[in-house]
Amino acid sequence: MNRLSLLIGALLMSAPAAAQSKPDWTLVIHGGAGVLERDKMTPEREAAARKGLDAALEAGSKVLASGGSALDAVEAAVKVLEDDPHFNAGRGAVFTYEGTNELDAAIMDGADRKAGAVAGVTRTKNPITLARKVMEDSPHVMLAGKGADVFSAEKGLEQVGPEWFATDERRQQLEKMKAQKTSWFDVDMKYGTVGAVARDKAGNVAAATSTGGVTGKRWGRVGDSPLIGAGTYADNRACAVSATGAGEFFIREGVAHEICARVRFKGESLKAAADTVMAETRALGGTGGVIVTGPTGEMAWSFNTSGMYRGKVSAGGAKTVAIYGDEQ
Repeated sequence: MNRLSLLIGALLMSAPAAAQSKPDWTLVIHGGAGVLERDKMTPEREAAARKGLDAALEAGSKVLASGGSALDAVEAAVKVLEDDPHFNAGRGAVFTYEGTNELDAAIMDGADRKAGAVAGVTRTKNPITLARKVMEDSPHVMLAGKGADVFSAEKGLEQVGPEWFATDERRQQLEKMKAQKTSWFDVDMKYGTVGAVARDKAGNVAAATSTGGVTGKRWGRVGDSPLIGAGTYADNRACAVSATGAGEFFIREGVAHEICARVRFKGESLKAAADTVMAETRALGGTGGVIVTGPTGEMAWSFNTSGMYRGKVSAGGAKTVAIYGDEQ
């Protein structure tokens, strides 16, 4: 047998293995990034966070394993985190300076790049579902404030009072911030935004992000989470991204789109693109992190803080839940 025959044979033998290396579906989630260190974390808080992340992975992976869409999966995962008071989204969202909760969310479908987003909403139990309703049942991409609340009620989404979102822990964080008078907002340097990215069996990707913003925000401040291309982006030609961090810097960097652009036009791996963009964001002064997945089945995360609540799972693979920087 000549060398050419041996080479062809080797390629034929490797083709099935290569095809099998790409999982049928992928799911990556986050619950915020920031100053998350073992010596500052109580066992109870750590256990609760890991339990919440695990539940979100379960909800999203159940959708994907049954052949559901990436869009359905990221919404399902994020809704679990919105309902969990240990994360800064939905129930358990941080307080504004005036002592209210103003919620932001966005969702995007990589198949056609349709997107929906809301900012400053106050009555919808699951803001991510409202963002999807904007995408699918309105001619717009983003609605804000009172108008978004009216749209939510008109569309029949579940409405709740302010007591649903409020928790004693978040109220104490606001009081601490006001007492110290050391910063514009977010004295604890924890960006509790939640998010999910997924690839489904059809090869489509989607991204979803939801947040209460930052403690003590004022004047209708909106961060990167609901801004398409900043905190949320999905494109089948590249990847899906959800971000968490110092929103003003993520907006200026255009983090989510920038990562996808590097993947699409430069052919970088998801990890390489995410690391580069997070380094550039850090150079501007911004801290936080991102999660990424793509049509190739690759999954990645990158953060420039001491930790990030995060998790991932793929078809046939084991679940991973992590918090600290030294965890894989």
